[in-house]
Amino acid sequence: IMLAAIGITYSIEFTGGAMMHVRTAAPVETTRLRAALERGGVDNPEIQSFGSAQEYVIRARLEDTNTNEAQATAIAAKVSEALDADLGAGRYEIVRSEGVGPKVGGELQQKALIAILFSFVTTLIYLAFRFQWRFGLAAVIATAHDVLATVAFIRYLDLEVSLVVVAAVLTVLGYSLNDTIVIFDRVRENLKLHGRRKLADVLNLSINETLPRTILTGGTTLATALVLSFFAGEVIKPFALVMTFGIIVGTFSSIFVASPVLLWITNRWGRAERTPARAPVAPGVPAVVPNDG
Repeated sequence: IMLAAIGITYSIEFTGGAMMHVRTAAPVETTRLRAALERGGVDNPEIQSFGSAQEYVIRARLEDTNTNEAQATAIAAKVSEALDADLGAGRYEIVRSEGVGPKVGGELQQKALIAILFSFVTTLIYLAFRFQWRFGLAAVIATAHDVLATVAFIRYLDLEVSLVVVAAVLTVLGYSLNDTIVIFDRVRENLKLHGRRKLADVLNLSINETLPRTILTGGTTLATALVLSFFAGEVIKPFALVMTFGIIVGTFSSIFVASPVLLWITNRWGRAERTPARAPVAPGVPAVVPNDG
């Protein structure tokens, strides 16, 4: 609901603008910094504490998408002039400064979306070729569930969608797909070994046979992401938080979303291919293969 009503917050990498990491000689109230920047001509600046009580991140976004990169870079100069006027020259240090034009930001946003859609299409083609189209469709639906849940998680924590966060979403996508493919590969093998059993029973058997691998892989990866979530720096922490949630929801969907969706698709549009188990045939008696279709 929050995602639909509010939407997500993009970083300046996508919207265009300037970001500055400032370290002051003494603690300063954020309201004072905001007032100083507005007096200096910076509209609607975003200021937040970063690390210690004397470090701040100042973001100034571009509201007009028709502005050019030179105007985006000029915002950083306005911030410096406003801080000089209020705090005094030499009373602060600019640790890091970034400026992104709106054209570059729009291209990055478009390419990030294309990367996610391209991964869906290639996955569907690969699984349809390697398994069946039903497996590919079920895997894509489960992965779409993971991406939607992860983006909703980003909105819930009010994380900025930056290139680092997009990288985390794509990593989660690949991790979830890999786990789903492992289960589906075992399903395909069991369909050949247990051709007369119901598909639901084959799915349960396959999930249980791959469950130790799923728990061990997910557990070790989750432990690493959790450590980064608590001890990583401010730049890496959003990546770690998204990875932590993504690993949990990706493991969940591989078991509780992908397989039930495959069962529903098969029951709705046809049976999965399987090799029926044949009974021994006595010499001289013609073999009769049961019609499984």
